[in-house]
Amino acid sequence: MIDLNAVPGVPGLVEGEQDVQRRHAEDEFSGELAALAACDEEQRPPGWRLSPSAVVTYLLGGTAADGTPITPKYVGQRRLMEIAVATLATDRALLLLGVPGTAKTWLSEHLAAAVSGDSTLLVQGTAGTPEEAIRYGWNYARLLAEGPSRAALVASPVLRAMSGGQIARVEELTRISSDVQDTLITILSEKTLPVPELCGEIPARKGFNLIATANDRDRGVNELSSALRRRFNTVVLPVPASVDEEVDIVTRRVAALGRTLELPELTTSFEEIRRVVTVFRELRSGLTTDGKAKLKSPSGTLSTAEAISVVTGGMALATHFGDGRLRPADIAAGIIGAIVKDPASDRVVWQEYLEAVLREREGWRDFYRAAREATAVLGTPSGRSSR
Repeated sequence: MIDLNAVPGVPGLVEGEQDVQRRHAEDEFSGELAALAACDEEQRPPGWRLSPSAVVTYLLGGTAADGTPITPKYVGQRRLMEIAVATLATDRALLLLGVPGTAKTWLSEHLAAAVSGDSTLLVQGTAGTPEEAIRYGWNYARLLAEGPSRAALVASPVLRAMSGGQIARVEELTRISSDVQDTLITILSEKTLPVPELCGEIPARKGFNLIATANDRDRGVNELSSALRRRFNTVVLPVPASVDEEVDIVTRRVAALGRTLELPELTTSFEEIRRVVTVFRELRSGLTTDGKAKLKSPSGTLSTAEAISVVTGGMALATHFGDGRLRPADIAAGIIGAIVKDPASDRVVWQEYLEAVLREREGWRDFYRAAREATAVLGTPSGRSSR
């Protein structure tokens, strides 16, 4: 990790470490990782901080041998996590594939933290990600003054992971252009990075591997070449299997975000969380929970991550502009914002669902009224009021 205290002009983190908006997994859960490492007597692959079984315990939760409780980081099938962890112990890279909101980024961060103790060796994939972000760049001042040298070379996060025998992460791999994606082929197959300017190569140390995330639902997706896809073992992360499972995930993540944002704990939010999850699941599947009515689905994904965002936004409204209790009115606007991505078609889907399903649902009258009022306030697609 970079020591920000040693970088001129950048404030250090020693005094204000608790003031960062979001701590990395290895910092937030350092106590759990230390407890697991201290009691871990099973075989560890070269360069790993924990054994594979201890990594799975860290991900799914449990109790360390000394009694330290381990909080779940991922709610889902144990076998999927075992396959993902076992892949990182081989010469194959790991590709976490799934629709948006299935915790791909969250899982990749915690995997890197548990295996290497550092989740910051990250390349964020975008349409503009250059080849240098994966391979290396140059300090052009030194390059002009001294010519090509190891001192003038600027290592990418992937190259730093290779040199340190750690886990590198590439987020949104399919958003990166195909020619830049294929830069990974030599790294993953030969476990070395040629540096022609220095007439040499940089080999990967034991412990190096790579976790990539991707989805095929967003626009701007670039398919992986066959050669690159063969270098990965793919684990598909499914959407939560049941309402209860998704409610559990949302509740845990909202509680964690609430602590980070220093929002008061809302003990009465469980019912509203279930409502958000139910609305999202029904519109996502195109079918009501009881299976009696088919529904039109909106253009968005309505992922678990979006449900977390809606509830967190509602908590902020309830805290700062309400009485501290999460109510239907606090989440109604967030739900509409998540559903109505295309003002023309999605608004029709929402209004049909609102009047045909929510209006008649027993126990949902308060939510229906709040959603209807929020829909009227937000206006019509053309921007005119609906009154």
